[in-house]
Amino acid sequence: MPPKRKAAAAKAVAPVETVENGAESTDAPKAKRGRAAAKQPEKVESVVERKPRSTRNKAAAPVAVEEKQVTEEEKKTQKKGKASKVADDTVEEPVVVKRGAAKKKEAKPKKETTVVAKKRLSAVKPKTNKESKNTRRVKKGDDEGAEKPTTTKTKTARKKKTDDAESSNEPEPKKSRRAPNEKGEPVLNQTDTDYSTVDFSCTKQNAHGNPPNLKISSWNVDGVRAWLKKNGQEYAAYEKPDILCLQETKCSQEKIPDELNKFQDYYSYWCCSSKEGYAGVALFSKLDPLSVKYGIDNEEFDEEGRCITAEYEKFYLVNVYVPNAGRKLVTLTKRLEWNTIFNEFIDKLDEKKPVIVCGDMNVAHNEIDLANPKTNKRNAGFTHEEREGFTEFLGEEYIDTFRKFYPDQKNAYTFWTYTTKARSKDVGWRLDYFIVSKRLLDNVCDNVIRSKVYGSDHCPITLFLNI
Repeated sequence: MPPKRKAAAAKAVAPVETVENGAESTDAPKAKRGRAAAKQPEKVESVVERKPRSTRNKAAAPVAVEEKQVTEEEKKTQKKGKASKVADDTVEEPVVVKRGAAKKKEAKPKKETTVVAKKRLSAVKPKTNKESKNTRRVKKGDDEGAEKPTTTKTKTARKKKTDDAESSNEPEPKKSRRAPNEKGEPVLNQTDTDYSTVDFSCTKQNAHGNPPNLKISSWNVDGVRAWLKKNGQEYAAYEKPDILCLQETKCSQEKIPDELNKFQDYYSYWCCSSKEGYAGVALFSKLDPLSVKYGIDNEEFDEEGRCITAEYEKFYLVNVYVPNAGRKLVTLTKRLEWNTIFNEFIDKLDEKKPVIVCGDMNVAHNEIDLANPKTNKRNAGFTHEEREGFTEFLGEEYIDTFRKFYPDQKNAYTFWTYTTKARSKDVGWRLDYFIVSKRLLDNVCDNVIRSKVYGSDHCPITLFLNI
C-alpha cells in the first residue's frame, strides 16, 4: 500500500479506537455497555466493507445509510441517559467515513486525468496517420520532396503517369503476342494466322470412292466481336466452307456486328442468349436450308442460346454449344440434365433424316483426347460422369468421325487454355466434334483439325462429305 493510503487508513482507524475506549469508561450498566460496544465495531466494519474500489464514486451512499442508523440508535440511547456519549460516537463516525471518501475522491481526478491522457493519445494517432497520408499526397505532386519521401510509390506513380501520357499519343506495338519469338516458337495468345502454311484442300474420298462436294466448318470463337478484331473472319475466305457454324458468340441479337449480318455470300442465322456476353451460336450457309429451328424444346436451355438446327434435303445439321460442368463442377448436375434432353432431341431428328452434330461438346471423351488425363479426372470436361454421358450419346447410332478416321492419333487438340502458354506447349483438349448418324458415315471423306488457325482459345474443325 502506498504511504499516503497507509496514513489515511491510520487516521481512519484512530477515532474508532477512541469510541471504543469511551464506551468502556461510561457509568452505564455492564450489560448495556457490552451491547453498545458489540454493535459499534460492526457498524464500522460495514462502512469499511461498503467501499470497494470499483464503486469509488458511490462511496457517499453507504454513509447516508449509516448516519440514519446511528441517529435512530442515538434516540434510543438518549432515553436511557446515554445521549452525550452516543452523540460523540455519531460525530466521530461520519468524520472517519467522510475522510475516507474524501481521500478516494482525491484519487478520482487522477483517474480522470489518466483517461483523458489515453483519449488524447488515441486521438493523436489518427491525426498522425492523416498527416502522413496528406504528406504523401503532397509529395506525389511536389517536386521538392522532403525527408523520407515515399520514393517507391512516387516514382511508380510518376512513371505510370508518364507511360499513360506516352501511350495516349502513340501506343507501343504489342510484342510477342502476334509473332513467333526468337526461337521461332509460337507464343501465348497468338492471334494472327499465317494462312500460307495451311492446306485447305482435301484429296480423300468417301467409302464409295467419291471426292467431297460439301464442306462444313465449326469453330468456337469465344466472343464473335473479339474474333472479328483478331481478323477471324479471314478464315472463311481461305477455308471457303459451304456451311460455317460458330459457338460461344457472346452477343445479343441487337449487338450483332453488321459485317456478320451480311457475311459474304451466306445466309446467316443467330441463336443468342438472353444474357449479354454469354453462350450463343450462329450458322452461316451458302445453301438455303429448308427450315431452321432454334433450341432443343427446353425453355431453360433455349434462353441461353445453345443450339441451331438447319434442315437440308438429305440431313439435319445441328450446331451446338454444350454447357460446361463449371469450375469445381458447380454445374455438373445441369450438364447431366442437358445430356438427357439433348439425346432425346437428336434421336427424334434421326428418325426422320440422318443427323450431323457439330460444335463444342465440352468433353474429352478418352484419355488420348487431352494432354494430362491423370491430373484432370475431377475437372470439368473429363469427369467420369461427362465421359460416360458422351459414350451413352454415341451408343451404336452415332459416330465420332475424327476418331473413326484417326483412332490412335495423339496430340490432336482443338482447345488450349489462355494461361500457362498452353498452346505454344501444345497442352490441349479435344472438345470440338463432328458426329454423324451411322448410316451417313460412308458419305464422309475426312475430318480435319485446323490447329494452325488462330483467333480464339479453340481452333476450327472441318468435315468433308460427298452427298
